[in-house]
Formats: sequence, C-alpha cells, structure tokens
Amino acid sequence: MSDPTRPPGPKIIAVANQKGGVGKTTTTINLGAALAETGQKVLVVDLDPQGNASTGLGVEGDARRYTTYDLLLDDIPLSEIILETDTRNLRIVPATVDLSSADIELISNEKRSFLLHDALRQPAMDSFDFDFILIDCPPSLNILTINAMVAAHSVLVPLQSEFFALEGLSQLMITLREVRQTANPELRIEGIVLTMYDGRNRLSQQVESDARDNLGDLVFRTMIPRNVRVSEAPSYSMPVLSYDSESKGAQAYRSLAHEILGNNNRAAA
Repeated sequence: MSDPTRPPGPKIIAVANQKGGVGKTTTTINLGAALAETGQKVLVVDLDPQGNASTGLGVEGDARRYTTYDLLLDDIPLSEIILETDTRNLRIVPATVDLSSADIELISNEKRSFLLHDALRQPAMDSFDFDFILIDCPPSLNILTINAMVAAHSVLVPLQSEFFALEGLSQLMITLREVRQTANPELRIEGIVLTMYDGRNRLSQQVESDARDNLGDLVFRTMIPRNVRVSEAPSYSMPVLSYDSESKGAQAYRSLAHEILGNNNRAAA
C-alpha cells in the first residue's frame, strides 16, 4: 500500500488549498471515513483554528482538553491528545481557536516548520498503527500549512468547480515547490479532486476540461458532486457516509478512497 520512496509508517496526506470554501474539511472528514470503512486505520489532524473537522466528527468543545496547539507547542503525550470518533478506525487530533496564535508564538522557534513533522514521527505513534494521517489545513499559506507540507508525504488539493478555480492553484504550487526545495524533497502531489461538481452546469464541465488539459493525470477521475447530503452532514456532526450512506456524496468519497488506495498500491508494486 505504501510508497516505496517513503519510510515505513502511515501515509501522511496534507489536504490543502489556500482558498476557503473549496471543500478541504469536507474532503478530509469524508475521505477519512471512507478509508476507515475499508479497514484502514486513519488519523485526522485538525490544523485549522476553526476546528470544523473536529466538530464535523462529533468532538464537542469540552472534550478538546488537548489539541493540535498542544501537539505543536507543548510536550503533551499523543495518547492524551488523540481522540476516538464515532466512526470505527477513525481518530482525530482536534483543534480549537487557540491554534490561531501559533503563527506569532512560533516566530522565534528555529524548528517552527518541523514541529508537526517531528510530532507525527515520535515513537508513541507506532502503537496506534495508523495507515493514513490526513491533515486538514487552514485556508491560508501560513506557518501551519507549511508545517503540514513539511510533515506530509503528499498534498491533496480540493478544487472547487467554479470560475477562476485554476488561478488560485499557482501560489499553492509555488509554495509546494519551495517546501520541496528547502525542507521536504520527497513531497509530491497526491492529486487534485474536483469538488461541488454539477455535471448539468456548463461551468463545471469547463473547469473539469481545463483542469484535465492543464494538469493531466494529477486530477482524480473521481469528482465530488454538489450534494445536499454532503452539506447537511456536518450540522449533525458526522461524515456523509454515516449520515446518508447511499447518497451520491458518500458514494463519491468511497470512490475517491478506492482511487487513492489503488494509486498507492501501484506505487508500491
């Protein structure tokens, strides 16, 4: 399953796009649930101060005693930070608004870009036996997103099917290249997934055509449809796979999970 170019351990994927509202958190939650459904052991790392991934997986605010803030800035054991969710095989490192001060607090730290990298590779991680770690990044290219890219083996980019969608990718690609040159030479693009896709809409079709023409095989075959069940599920604090297992949105995230598993199996062959 694993990429032979990386060391043993879980595959770490940063879900990133500096543009907000493109489906990063939705993709992190539901891809994690879909991978877990296949028997993979998955950890979601909520790296967004809004904490939406935590809320979307049913972790109440008062249950977030320790968070990604403590993972990055305090010497708190992972066993006290990682929480169970209602989805079998899926756990989470939650976040709160405390994380919003991390940029300022990390300025004087010489290892500020490597804190998440080191935290996710501490010996205690071995006992959890995770297959995948999905990092939900904030909607900006700040020190938290840089930490995610330095820690990750690959970056998954949700791309909303709307006008100017591709233009927003240029800065992300520049940042990814800089991280590759300075801190993580093995970092690669896991893929680009089109979200909020409406096949009846000419604009969605044009965005898909442009993305495949410009980015080729980097674009996943699976596209996530604009689906009311996907939108409703977070208000019930659950992945769409639990909220409405047979919905088009749930089926799409299962398809994405199988595509990612297939790609990783071929890379390992």
